[in-house]
Amino acid sequence: MASIPALLAERIQAVSVLDPELRPATRPQFGHYQSNVALRLAALAKDGADEAGERPEWVAAGMAPRQIAEALVERVDLSDLTEPLEVAGPGFINIRVRSSVLATVVTEQLADIHAGIAQTSEPARVVVDYSAPNVAKPMHVGNLRSTIIGDCLVRVLRAVGDTVIPQNHIGDWGTQFGMLVEQILFEGIDASTLTLATSVELYQRAQQHFRSDEAFAEAARRRVVALQSGDEQTRAIWKSLIDVSKAGFNAAYARLGVLLTDDDLAGESIYNDALPKVATDLEAAGIAVIDQGALCVFIPGDDAPLIIRKSDGGYGYAATDLAAIRHRVDDLAARRLVYVVGSPQAHHFHQVFAVARMAGWLPDGVSAEHVGFGSVLGPDGKMFKTRDGKAVTLDTLLDAAEEVAAPDIAMAAVKYADLSNALHKDYVFDIDRMVATTGDTGPYLQYAHARVNQILRKAAAEGDVVDDATATITVLAEPAEQELALLLTRFSDTVAEVADGLQPHKLCGYLFEVATTLSSFYEKCPVLKAEGEVRRSRLVLCRATQRVLATGLDLLGIVAPERM
Repeated sequence: MASIPALLAERIQAVSVLDPELRPATRPQFGHYQSNVALRLAALAKDGADEAGERPEWVAAGMAPRQIAEALVERVDLSDLTEPLEVAGPGFINIRVRSSVLATVVTEQLADIHAGIAQTSEPARVVVDYSAPNVAKPMHVGNLRSTIIGDCLVRVLRAVGDTVIPQNHIGDWGTQFGMLVEQILFEGIDASTLTLATSVELYQRAQQHFRSDEAFAEAARRRVVALQSGDEQTRAIWKSLIDVSKAGFNAAYARLGVLLTDDDLAGESIYNDALPKVATDLEAAGIAVIDQGALCVFIPGDDAPLIIRKSDGGYGYAATDLAAIRHRVDDLAARRLVYVVGSPQAHHFHQVFAVARMAGWLPDGVSAEHVGFGSVLGPDGKMFKTRDGKAVTLDTLLDAAEEVAAPDIAMAAVKYADLSNALHKDYVFDIDRMVATTGDTGPYLQYAHARVNQILRKAAAEGDVVDDATATITVLAEPAEQELALLLTRFSDTVAEVADGLQPHKLCGYLFEVATTLSSFYEKCPVLKAEGEVRRSRLVLCRATQRVLATGLDLLGIVAPERM
């Protein structure tokens, strides 16, 4: 069964021509949904618009909004779905869904293996580029945000039926590796004995050595050439650095409970051989030109060119990202590319996508989207840094969370704080507020899930076990029951909205509304003290709510505990 708003909108639009733009009613006495379509039709009638499709024939010029609303109510048949429609004020249409319809939809949702999440009618192959830490460096707060957000988007897109290909574009190539390998050889270190912590210390020593010793700096530059040309010794040391870093990355991913594995690694290095062809193809097509020794693309309307190849012959991020697009579209057959990278890179991706379009590497029917995000701020509202001004590592941040809460609760606090705000905004890492089991927090949602589980356990101990396949809601007489049931029917639409717009905060907001509505339902509608069909229906409603909370939390990458 299609969602209730979709069914209502389809029938109203068939009569009104315009999308009714249904909104949840602002107050219970107004019903469940409201529409201002009559007011918009009146504006068209007043303006004298009469082009086909702008307004229906039955709307005469000069009709008042309330007249239009009353005429619309007479023409649209929603009797199988709603109570009689009401016209309010200057022409608002109030809609109250029949309790029997709510009961049927929630019952069907409970029996659905996807907890009622509708599968997309046009499943796509989607690449999600996220996390992307640098080899031989600890993961930091920027990697934290990219990893958490990307993981959520992967889960949501898979839930609606897309085939998702994660791509962890790690920084495993470039001039810094010439410096690192040369320092390892200089110190006589067995690269296989390094850990992520000691490789970070190595990197710091190599930087200092590079700055203070020109002979070493020149040797490091030659070592980059050796790495690029496939020198066996250099490549072996480079491979050891990657293996050490992968172990550190995987430990962080396990701690965070995200889905990334080694199979998802697609670092900068895999595109190295493709970079010359990117340059030659762009130049041959007349898209890229030499300017002051560098190969550049000048994008209409953009003051700065995109540099494909530097004047010294080296390639930067632009060439690598263009090669990645070609690989993802041509080899992985992706039709949607999603890049979860900090907001400061917005201009870079705007340019890269524009050049890829110019070159035909992003053909019609293939989308590319940059999901940017803001910074993590300290409690003082400033950039989150250590006391000595350095970037805060991911482990330091997670340690701080686990000092005040158990791991699953701490991760819920961190993830929800990250995902519950609009992504482009900065957010404050205030762990005391984040771990609270009251208010708009991850632990509050976990508590709501545990609380409804407790009710179901007590009922089961008394012989009332809810069987998802056969359970049926037969009674929804109380407004609090209807409000919760109506809210549950919005789950699928909310997930679809996140899959389309890539904004996880909308799912967070929905789940918080479910949790608060559940609390109100508890207060007004006793479950275990009820009897007969009322008790059974309320238990089924509790089980449906538990399913939605559990599934929704899982889409956020948050553990849904049975007890707290």
